[in-house]
Amino acid sequence: GIGMDSCVIPLRHGGLSLVQTTDFFYPLVDDPYMQGKIACANVLSDLYAMGVTECDNMLMLLGISNKMSDKERDTVVPLMIRGFKDLAEEAGTMVQGGQTVLNPWVTIGGVATTVCQPNEFIEPGNAVPSDVLVLTKPLGTQVAVNAHQWLDEPERWNRIRLVVSEEDVEKAYQESMYLMSRLNRTAAKLMHKYNAHGATDITGFGLLGHAKNLAEHQKNEVSFVIHNLPIIGKMAAVAKACGNMFQLLQGYSAETSGGLLICLPREQAAAFCKDIEKQDGQQSWIIGIVEKGQRTARIIDKPRVIEVTPKIE
Repeated sequence: GIGMDSCVIPLRHGGLSLVQTTDFFYPLVDDPYMQGKIACANVLSDLYAMGVTECDNMLMLLGISNKMSDKERDTVVPLMIRGFKDLAEEAGTMVQGGQTVLNPWVTIGGVATTVCQPNEFIEPGNAVPSDVLVLTKPLGTQVAVNAHQWLDEPERWNRIRLVVSEEDVEKAYQESMYLMSRLNRTAAKLMHKYNAHGATDITGFGLLGHAKNLAEHQKNEVSFVIHNLPIIGKMAAVAKACGNMFQLLQGYSAETSGGLLICLPREQAAAFCKDIEKQDGQQSWIIGIVEKGQRTARIIDKPRVIEVTPKIE
């Protein structure tokens, strides 16, 4: 229904449900192949937030800019399509249709569809007091992408060059591309193993925006309190140097294809984090708690910033 990451529609046929989601956006990185992968990961992430691990079909939605030259179009578009298809294949699904339009902007996205039995998806509204909140990717992708663009804009670069080096920005940007193109599929599988009570993925409304939305849709009277903010290395300093522009530490900085925010039983959260690191080689973090409350979410006044060092060399 409305407010969930994917729609879940009971079918006429024997206990099955159609689970479906769609998303698209404008390019945010300068590598067309990676942009295709990021767009695909972003679409699939809404299924994974529901604990769905298998996608039966994808459609690709492509907007091609009429401001591009023929050469630009013939170079960029096939790379975006290949990136999207390659990641769909990695996710165990296929792109079997879509729509392409010519318009002033480049856009890319798609539709992800699966047919599920009731035990194959996890409804997002079952958090209980004493659960903890786990986040499966660090924050700061928007800050890193913007900082990278500012390397070519002296006026903006001057605002942040005292807190970050060009090398730091390049590493954060490369790490962001990798993170945004990484599937949340392992996290979705482990949600079942460790009895998750609900989840959402962190995208355009930022950590707190999506946490509030998830809290609003809980069946029990609970609230979420966030104590820790895992952030891509040096990006918290960049955000602070820019004043209130990103609102990263306030929880409202947009992410693209971010991690899952999962409500897990307290006694199983550490094992979840250990398991995902073993399988994906990536950290997850316990960032907060679920307590009795009025279905709201907040970040404490002085949250602990966890600097996540980029692994990309």
